[in-house]
Amino acid sequence: MTISDILASIDRDIAQLRQARALLSGGAVPAPKKAAAKLKKVAGDLKKAAGRPKKAAAVAPAATKPAKKKKRILSPEGRQRIAEAVKKRWAAKKAAAAE
Repeated sequence: MTISDILASIDRDIAQLRQARALLSGGAVPAPKKAAAKLKKVAGDLKKAAGRPKKAAAVAPAATKPAKKKKRILSPEGRQRIAEAVKKRWAAKKAAAAE
């Protein structure tokens, strides 16, 4: 690729960017038909994608609600076993720290 090819490519890119900027800012810039159509499509996609999504789109409607899980209840005996295990663990930790 020669320097003139690179410069021509850069000039084309600059022209496309100027046209895209003009479309996004609302200004009118004459552009070739193919490039203008492509830029309008890109600009439209950018406008649609910008900002916070709509509330309806953010929350997907649930077709079926999952059944609520039954609340688990701890028996007094189970609670007593847990309390004893915790006391035993803390006693062992305290004894290890004292040594």
